[in-house]
Amino acid sequence: MSVVRLIARDELRLMARNRVAVIAFVLLVLLTLAAVLSSWAHQRGIAELRSRHAAAAEQAFDAQPNRHPHRVVHYGTFIFRPLSPLAAFDPGVDAFTGNSMFLEGHRQNTANFGDVRQSSLLIRFGQLTPAFVLQIVAPLLLIFLGYGALARERERGTLRLLMLQGVGRGELVRGKGAALGVVALLAGLPAMIGFALIAGQPGAQIVPMLTIAGGYLAYLALWVVVILLVSAFARRSRDALLALVAIWAVTVILLPRVVPDIANAAVPLRNRLQTDVAIARDLRRMGDSHNPDDPHYAAFKQSVLDRYGVTRVEDLPLNYKGVLAMEGERLTSSLFDRYAGESFAAQARQNALVDAAGILSPAIALRSLSMAAAGTDFAGHRRFLDQAEAYRYDLVQRLNRMQATDVSYADDTATDAGADQRKRVAADNWQRMPDFRFERPDGAVLARAALPGLAILVAWLMIATGLLALATRRLGVR
Repeated sequence: MSVVRLIARDELRLMARNRVAVIAFVLLVLLTLAAVLSSWAHQRGIAELRSRHAAAAEQAFDAQPNRHPHRVVHYGTFIFRPLSPLAAFDPGVDAFTGNSMFLEGHRQNTANFGDVRQSSLLIRFGQLTPAFVLQIVAPLLLIFLGYGALARERERGTLRLLMLQGVGRGELVRGKGAALGVVALLAGLPAMIGFALIAGQPGAQIVPMLTIAGGYLAYLALWVVVILLVSAFARRSRDALLALVAIWAVTVILLPRVVPDIANAAVPLRNRLQTDVAIARDLRRMGDSHNPDDPHYAAFKQSVLDRYGVTRVEDLPLNYKGVLAMEGERLTSSLFDRYAGESFAAQARQNALVDAAGILSPAIALRSLSMAAAGTDFAGHRRFLDQAEAYRYDLVQRLNRMQATDVSYADDTATDAGADQRKRVAADNWQRMPDFRFERPDGAVLARAALPGLAILVAWLMIATGLLALATRRLGVR
């Protein structure tokens, strides 16, 4: 048996004799299994609930009676964001961003009913998910198991004895690292069980799953290397433990909490009230379709009359009120899109600052990688908002077009007793309207979005490995 294997086996035997370490490891495995099962059950429950509400909203929209198309524009409908299968592993920002939207004419609403707003404040401290356990708890366990791997040998005076017996410095470090690596793999095994459950679900994509698995493997390997590196430099085991706990507290707890606040201060984001006030101001400047003397709408009216070669709206082959509604929706939607684009750009700059902080904290890089590959990051939320707005605009314009073609201008402006019935259209028109279907990106797109975080993790691992190689050469010198 090689020297590296003997050292690894001896280190594992030493860990096994430590009751506290064994209990901590068992608790971590149980916690990870509980996180897998609870997160899986939670996400399935949410998916079924959203699917049920989406079906009810579609049924209510289709069940409308004969009515004027513009009434349907204001009746609106609800849509719900479907969950990615990988959300069971890492739900990302889904609990904070909201999961449903009310679509209506003349307005661009935001997503509502995030889990955080409907749950206790405890959810703000992190949901119990496999990602949370591997990012936060697993490194702490590895620290308590491996902090004395090399410092203990120096402290007890056995380091020089091992070298005198022919054990090379590299063999000693590799053996200790192999033992700690086995523990890291065993700690991540329950999360891989969760991956196996996810892999059998419809819509699961193998490339993002492999990307996530590779990212977490690099993250745990990095902690193994960092633990050995600190233990190699520390004179006493106690010093190594204090240094490693400090590194864990700063990189895993402090920086991921502070950096978003710094990004928010560096790139201010206009709140909802400020946005609504600005939009209302711009809408007034844009014009009033009810004012015949309004410059924009007067010019638009004249352009429509010229297009059809008539002098009165009553002579148009279309209902001018429907044509006017289409123009008004086009203008307001372009305004909404402009403000939404500005907000998205500011949030993207904030997220870029947070992602750049992965250079200081591998935990931030891992979170970025994990959410991006799972499709539960800000880009995934924006993808839902963009598709929702495209569907809303298409739906409203279909209804406006229906008013222009299926309701005459004479009936639309009539005030007699039977006018209300004449301006209605058949109810089967609502049933022919397309339902909202969220289009998920393919696996290559998600994996590509996760590459920057993976690159940072790999860079961290390479630098730490290089430093450990340098520390290994000096091992036992002092």
